[in-house]
Amino acid sequence: MSKPLYVISCPFDTYSGYGARSRDYIKAVLELDQFDVRLIPQRWGETAWGFCEDFPEWKHLYDLTLPGGKLETQPDVWTQITIPNEFQPVGKYNIGVTAGVESTVCAQDWVEGLNRVDVTFVSSEHSKKVFETVQYEKKDKRTDQVVDIIKLQKPVEVLFEGMNLDIYKKITPKEIVDIDLSPIKEEFCYLFVGHWMAGDLGHDRKNVGLLVKSFLETFKNKPGKKPALILKASIGSNSYSSREEILKRINKIKATIPSKNLPSIYVLSGEFSDEEMNQLYNHTKIKAMVSLTKGEGYGRPLLEFTATGKPIIASGWSGQVDFLKPDMSFLLPGKLENVHKSAANKWLLESGQWFTPDLNTLNSIFKDMVKHYKKYLAGSKKQKYYAKKNFSFEAMKDLLGKHFDEYIPKFPTKVELNIPTLEKID
Repeated sequence: MSKPLYVISCPFDTYSGYGARSRDYIKAVLELDQFDVRLIPQRWGETAWGFCEDFPEWKHLYDLTLPGGKLETQPDVWTQITIPNEFQPVGKYNIGVTAGVESTVCAQDWVEGLNRVDVTFVSSEHSKKVFETVQYEKKDKRTDQVVDIIKLQKPVEVLFEGMNLDIYKKITPKEIVDIDLSPIKEEFCYLFVGHWMAGDLGHDRKNVGLLVKSFLETFKNKPGKKPALILKASIGSNSYSSREEILKRINKIKATIPSKNLPSIYVLSGEFSDEEMNQLYNHTKIKAMVSLTKGEGYGRPLLEFTATGKPIIASGWSGQVDFLKPDMSFLLPGKLENVHKSAANKWLLESGQWFTPDLNTLNSIFKDMVKHYKKYLAGSKKQKYYAKKNFSFEAMKDLLGKHFDEYIPKFPTKVELNIPTLEKID
């Protein structure tokens, strides 16, 4: 008996957040073992290509790739893992998968894309809420009269991005063999992981510039030992020019602070494997993760860091609050403000709002965590167990199976016809 054909178009072979999401989704579909799975690889912006070649445990995905990315027959199920304006109804049943949106609105063509597929799986409750509430008026170009209201008409379900507990877990210092932080003299380091995106100071989406400035302001002129801030960051790609640009931005911010006694900031660049990231998270010099993000569709590194049982300081709004709880991690208060024009683009609209964290609170928590670190471990250990139980890859796979059972129709399958051999009649 043959299985229904399931074709997934996605950037599974890229070094990107969407690449990681794609590989996990494919792995879950394969393990559910309901379909004949085939893949069409897609690029993702300017991110590097060839992930599966570099990590042999994923090379089997090449065997599932359609030659030339061409379909010879209509799939029973078709999925695209991308931003919604790219969704197209290619299969008999069509699924869109997207992290979603980082602000309070999405573009009109995203809503139109959501309505072209049968169901969309998003990473967080935040994204689902935005998609379900945003509306646009469609006007006649000649009369300027409203002729239609464009709003979501197809179902949207949350499918969180589960972490692999075989990789992201607590390990001992002896197991940290690939990460060398010996050039860093400080023993107490805050860690940030993410891209330093477009936007003026305080307006880039990950808010890296404001994080750097706030850290420097908090610990400037402090006598004695200071903590350090480590940025595992890039600008588009992990290259030499990206690293140089980040260092240039840091120095520009330093120049605005009238002090010759500033804390250290270090930059880690280059492509890290999942295992190397887990070693970094578990390194004894890494004491906490911090993110002043203005908005997340999900916030995958924050989830993965929970596996260490170390404290997390993060903005208390958008996708990450699905798995970060205020009694277990420190979620910064703040307010919603309009997306600044320096960060806006055709997907991130100035009409939308996103989060600005309260810096006075951040300043206090930065200092208090250094002084009373053990106080924060009680909550972070609870956060670890909560995330492991509710946001693992296995839990995500189970949820995907439930979504399949609810939404995907039963397709006719080919059954081999076995005709019994008849005896010759004289």
